This record gives sequence, structure tokens and C-alpha cells, in this order.
Amino acid sequence: MQTPAIALTGIGLLALICQWAAWRMRLPAILPLLVAGILSGPVTGLLKPDLLLGDLLFPLVSLAVAVILFEGSLTLDFKELRGHGRTVRRLVTWGALITGTVATVAAHVLLDLTWEMASVLGAVLVVTGPTVVLPLLQTLRARAHLTQILRWEGILIDPVGAIAAVLVFEFVVLGQGQGAFSHTLSMFARTAAIGFGLGMLGGYLWGLVLRHHWLPQRLHSFGTLMIVLTLFSLSNALFHESGLLTVTVMGVWLANMRGVPTQHIIEFKETLSVLLISGLFILLAARLTAEQLALLSWPAWGFLAILLWVARPLSVWLCTLGSGLEWREKALLAWLSPRGIVAAAVASLFAIQFEEAGVSGANILVPVVFLVIISTVVMQSLLSRPLARFLQVSEPEASGFLIVGANSVARAIALKLTEAGVAVRLADNNWDAVQEARMAGLPVYYGNPLSEHAAQHLELTGIGYLLPLSPYRELNNLAVLHFEHILGHGRVFLLAEEDARNAHRHREQALEHLPILFDGDATYARLSHLIEHGGELRSARLTEDFNLQAYCAIHDQCLLPMFSIAPNGRIRVANTRTPLSPKPGDTLISLIYADSPEFA
Repeated sequence: MQTPAIALTGIGLLALICQWAAWRMRLPAILPLLVAGILSGPVTGLLKPDLLLGDLLFPLVSLAVAVILFEGSLTLDFKELRGHGRTVRRLVTWGALITGTVATVAAHVLLDLTWEMASVLGAVLVVTGPTVVLPLLQTLRARAHLTQILRWEGILIDPVGAIAAVLVFEFVVLGQGQGAFSHTLSMFARTAAIGFGLGMLGGYLWGLVLRHHWLPQRLHSFGTLMIVLTLFSLSNALFHESGLLTVTVMGVWLANMRGVPTQHIIEFKETLSVLLISGLFILLAARLTAEQLALLSWPAWGFLAILLWVARPLSVWLCTLGSGLEWREKALLAWLSPRGIVAAAVASLFAIQFEEAGVSGANILVPVVFLVIISTVVMQSLLSRPLARFLQVSEPEASGFLIVGANSVARAIALKLTEAGVAVRLADNNWDAVQEARMAGLPVYYGNPLSEHAAQHLELTGIGYLLPLSPYRELNNLAVLHFEHILGHGRVFLLAEEDARNAHRHREQALEHLPILFDGDATYARLSHLIEHGGELRSARLTEDFNLQAYCAIHDQCLLPMFSIAPNGRIRVANTRTPLSPKPGDTLISLIYADSPEFA
């Protein structure tokens, strides 16, 4: 007999396997999670969430969705909404309205849903979200401005669409069983007042606690989670189902309140979200029944076709009028709109509540949303890159550098590469180093480059190589492991360590196949010492008569070759596996030591 402990452990292990598979295949994690849930639930009957959790199922799903919506809203900075162009603003406002309207009409006509249920489905399917868009963009490599539009649309539509879906749901729920529209409207106004009022008040008061450090920093993340859940429960107690709106508004308020340190909260919720999302979607998918899956006949597929081939293209066409985008670029934007975590979570929660209320059409809500999610993720993952190549909107091979660290060594190398016309981007969580880099005119990301926040906000367009130049060995090695999967083999390098013999013995086996950057003696300490004591990075154009050997002889071998750039722009990085062999016409970038004859 299957005990609850065994079942919950099995869900955890299955979630881990799904997350690993998504990482290996560069797919959004929601895809294998939903497939695993369907296989373990309606297909095999191994997992029955309602029997496993009983009366706890709905409260647990509600609290998990509340945390997911708070997480999404915590990323909505109004400065970013204003700062990313008219097209993005149109897509997350008018575009969302157009998509929701077309989806509502299609759901009413094809799926035979009431206008109320159709409007809920249309509102839910407005949301795309960064968790599904960003993995696609990493493999797509479209033109930089297209990547920016898709990236910021995915980030900003997450909380905007969540708020819209919750508001539509509240309106529909309040209208069930009420005869007068005016009564429904007044109840909706009460829900909105409580949701917005309590959310803003809670966000402001908790923001003061965080800003003035009235709570120790180690408790900021835990305290925020408890306040979110408390406000969610309190709001629902004051007025039925107003809690989702409350926590969403609270997240938006904290994201835009000055002086509130949210970085640690974001890092904590990243780990929590992986746990919640992984278990939640296996359970939600396992709740589907064979009867619900049987409802996915031609009307459901017709609804999907209209969503893909009518709603999105119409939205993109209207929102990009006067934008200057070519028709090829608009075609790619019209194709990419995968649905993700917020749509699945919100639809599942709404369906449970509609089923308990006996609302007609509730049984088809989740199957249709899951069909849209799985279909859009699979089709767009497989076809987006070939489509971008066919439309000729792909970027050429990326040759820029992501540099881990914004210290003096990283800045010196970044400045010289920038002079040579090579794109660079630095990443560091040391504020003083970040400020120095910004004053030098270098693009820099402030934060941990391995975090989920970096996955959403660290711009990798045009980046093809990783240089680990942090003084911290562990950070360098973790960055190499993380970005090798994104950038590919042969594009990441290890930084030499002080005791090469000891370093080789203790280095992780997963790193053994990687080459050492520059040469075996180019440790961070040595590079920093050379630069601090007068060493300079210089570039030289090589010719038939003035080759690498002649250049080294001029400096009495007191130089460290780092990069060579061919006339066609192709760049090579010196490393222990493939030392530089520049040809005539190439530009050589080297570190010239202070004891070179030129400095004498």
C-alpha cells in the first residue's frame, strides 16, 4: 500500500528528474513536469492527489499560487516598463487586451463555454512569462532588439497578466448566483478595494521594516514569506477570494518602493519557487481525469489554432504599427508566445474553485490550458530557431564576453576588448567594483550571475564566451559549469590557481575537460599584481615582418598574449589547450609587464 510519505518522496524525486531533464534539453521545466504529472495520474493511476492530500489540497494549492504570484509581481519595476520602448508597453497592455478578447470569443464559440467562463480562460492565457520565454531566447539568438522585446514582454506580462486574470476571476465568481449586475459590480468594487488597499498597506509597512532593518537580514526572506501568507489569509477572511489580488499588489509595491532591499528575498524565493513549482505542477497535472483528456477533441485544437494564428499575430501587428520593425521581425514576434507557470497555476486554482461551486465548464478549463502550454512550448522550442534562420533575423555567431567580476583585472581586460570593438558585459555583486565599472563606461550586472534574477535580467545577447576573473575560486568554477551549458563547449575557460598541483587534485571532475585561460601561470593574483604594478593591456597589428615572435622579442618576452582578432572579426582566446597562433593581419591583445624593456 502506498503511504503518504512514500508518495510525497516519489513526487520530490520525480520533480528532480524533470528539472534535470529540462536543464539538459534546454526546455522550460514546466513541460516535463506536466508530462510527468499526466503520466503518473490519468495515464497510469499511480498518483491520486485528491486521495493523497484530501482537504489539504485546496489550501496548499492556494498558498502555493499566492507565493508564485507574489514572486512574479516582485519583478514588476515601473521604471523598466517605461524604459523598454513603446512596442513592449503596447504588447503588455493593448496586446494583452487583444489576445484576451480573441481568446474569449473563440472559447465561447468553439468550446461552448459561457461568456463568464470564456473570459476567465481568455484572461488566464494572456500570460506568457519569463520561465518559458527566456530558455527559448537562449537558443534562438535572434536580432538583439527582437530578443529585448520578447524578453521584457515575458518579464512584464507575468505580473500584469496575473493581476488581470485575478480581477476577471473575481468579477465572474461574484456574479455567480447574483441576479443584479449592479450588485455584482459593487461586490467586485469591494474585492478590489480590499485587495489593492491591503496589498498597498501591507507592502508599505513591510517595506519600512525591510528598509530600516527592524528585522535582522537573515530573517528578511522568511519574514516576507510569512507576511505574504498572512495577508493572503487575512484578505480572504475579510472578503472571499481577494487574497490573490492582495499578494500581487504587495509584490508590485515592494518592487517599486525606494530603498527596500529585495535581493535576498528574490534569491530565497527562487529556491522556494523551484520546490513549489516542481511539486505543484506534478500534482495539478495528475488531477486530470481520462474524461477531461477526452474533452480535448477538435474544438480544443481549433481554439489552440486561433490563439496561435489569429490572436497573437493580430496583437503583434497592431502593437507594432509605426515601430519600424520589418515584416520578417514581426513574423518572428507573432510566432513566439509560449504559455507557462502562472497560466497553469492560476487556471488550476480557478478550476478547483469553480468545480466546488458547480460552475458549468469548469472541467475543461485545466485541460485546455495544459494543451496550450504543452503545444506552444514544444512547437516553439523546435521551430523557432529554424524559423528565425528562414526569416533571416538571426544574429551572427556571438563573439562577445561575459566576464565574472568587475575588479581591476576584469575592467582592464573589458576596456581593451571594448576598444577592439568586442562586446563585453561584466557581472559582480561587489557594489564598489560595479560602480567603478560603470564610471568606466562598461556595461555591468549587479548581482550573482548564477541567480534566477540574473537568468531574467542579465543580458546575454551577443555573448559567446565566459571569462571567470573573480578572485573567488568557487564562484569562478560554478560560473564555468553554469555557463558551459548555455554557451557551449569550447567557449568557457578555467582560471589558473595558485598551487597548480593541489588545484588539479581538488578540482571537480566535471571541470577537468576545460582548458586553462591564457596560460597555466595566469592566476588572478598574478594578473592583479602585474596590472597594479604598471602592466598594461595593449593591442598590436601583426604583419608578415612583424609577427608574434618579433613582438615578443621587442618586449624581451615580458608579455602575456591573451586574444587575437582576425580581420573578419573572429576572435580567439589564448588557453592551455590551443595557444594563440595569430596570422598576418590579426590584431593581438596582450598584457605587457612593467619590467618590459619598453618601460625601462
